[in-house]
Amino acid sequence: MSNQKIVIYQVFTRLFGNEVRTTKPWGTKTENGCGKMDDFTPYALQQIVGLGATHIWYTGLLEHATQTDYSHFGIRKDHPGVVKGIAGSPYAIKDYYDIDPDLATSVPARMNEFEALVKRTKEAGLKIVIDFVPNHVTREYHSDAKPDGVRDLGEDDNKDQSFSTQNNFYYKPGESLHATDFDIRGYWEYPARATGNDVFSAWVSRNDWYETIKLNYGVDYQNGHQCHFDPIPSTWNKMLDVLLFWSGKGVDAFRCDMAEMVPVEFWGWAIRKVKDQYPHIIFIAEVYNPAQYRKYIHEGLFDYLYDKVGLYDTLRNVICGNASATEITRCWQSVDDIREHMLAFLENHDEQRLASEFFAGNSQMGRAPLIVASCMGTNPMMIYFGQELGERGMDEEGFSGRDGRTSIFDYWTVDKIRRWRNQGQFNNRKLTPDEVSLQQFYSRVLHLCNEEEVLREGEFYDLMYANLDNPNFNPAKQYAFIRRKEKTLMLIVANFDNKDALVEVNIPKHIFEFYRLKETEYIKAEGLLTGSPHHISFSPNQPTKLLVPGHNGRILKFTL
Repeated sequence: MSNQKIVIYQVFTRLFGNEVRTTKPWGTKTENGCGKMDDFTPYALQQIVGLGATHIWYTGLLEHATQTDYSHFGIRKDHPGVVKGIAGSPYAIKDYYDIDPDLATSVPARMNEFEALVKRTKEAGLKIVIDFVPNHVTREYHSDAKPDGVRDLGEDDNKDQSFSTQNNFYYKPGESLHATDFDIRGYWEYPARATGNDVFSAWVSRNDWYETIKLNYGVDYQNGHQCHFDPIPSTWNKMLDVLLFWSGKGVDAFRCDMAEMVPVEFWGWAIRKVKDQYPHIIFIAEVYNPAQYRKYIHEGLFDYLYDKVGLYDTLRNVICGNASATEITRCWQSVDDIREHMLAFLENHDEQRLASEFFAGNSQMGRAPLIVASCMGTNPMMIYFGQELGERGMDEEGFSGRDGRTSIFDYWTVDKIRRWRNQGQFNNRKLTPDEVSLQQFYSRVLHLCNEEEVLREGEFYDLMYANLDNPNFNPAKQYAFIRRKEKTLMLIVANFDNKDALVEVNIPKHIFEFYRLKETEYIKAEGLLTGSPHHISFSPNQPTKLLVPGHNGRILKFTL
């Protein structure tokens, strides 16, 4: 295999291995239980490989603020007024150099357990992705695990200055922190520091990222966003040290949280330095502004960017009947020059579950968009744990509430994951037939991404322009395209309708001229999703007829 298409399995580490069946809203760790790194056994990791994953993103590994008391292990207790949820947000980092104690079987041995997890994961054939959260930290950040010689964030700050390139935080001298519309329950911060979502005020609201403080990369936001990057700001060096620390632990990729909130100049500087020592390291940016995409690739040197406001939003609208499938064409055209850098997904920890009542309400409606997102290009694909089982995210866990998402703030269990983890080990009937069928479908599509050279490396040709006025093809509900590698082609048709569709796909003469292919009236094709043969026409003179199941698709492979 000359090139590998990256398939990331994102898993919320705290929830994956939790076996507690009865959970209580706003429950403590003792009441609701908590998964551990040790729950990623060789067997469990092989099941993830069996889905077609090449990488695993262990979400929430680094130590973060929590209402659980670990002070008897020498870990500072967090003030509950500035912690979201009982378990706390994994994006309110408390120590960049430590593993979250929740995830350890033995808290004092948590780093050793992480190193063992790295070893097991790589032995299973998976590469490791972890979060790098560069924009903000918890309000009570304190590293008790930092290496010798490392100065803590804020340790050398001049708190009498609202801004200084050598300060790690932004300050409001002479003012203490206040909340406008909620009770921070006696938490005292003086002087107040800017909040993570760019609130440069001593006042925060419940809708702010009030549990976090903004890191200072040399941008004076309160004076016209003036940039002061020479000499190198203190925060740059400290965050580079963090990246190098985890790279040295065997991490293969960093998913960089809210990368747009950190100056692109830092990324270009830091990523170069990391890759000088660890050339294989991959950097993935969570970005949402298409106008900045090329800047973060060409200047920030990111390998991949979130395709959220493009492909994700478009597919969501098509799934829900709010947009025509023709919008998918406009979507890829807008990033055609950087398409191989766009990370596709249908779910992640920030988004609502596809099967939730807030989204599609039906897990089967994820089949057609999975085919499109996975098979359109050579770019990476990501799924979120439980997506392949139709997880609905409709529990009311506590801080998260009933919002169609799987909580990242609460101690909880994911029922479908718990049953899947036991599948085959203790009881072969843990999953329902529908869950097994959906999981097998995901596995088949994701495996095809790397088993088939055409999908892994081939060129893409959109067929929609030749079918917009086709009376036997519904461009609002069906999407068709070709993938090609030399003389091997795949015709892929996704059907977003709930009904089976007998479609006739027009194949334009241009495709034969462009690829220098010989026209043929009839050809035998292999149905890669079903294993069944298909006898089809592949000619500009006669449309290709296919029966495409509702909420599903066809992937036909043939050679000319």
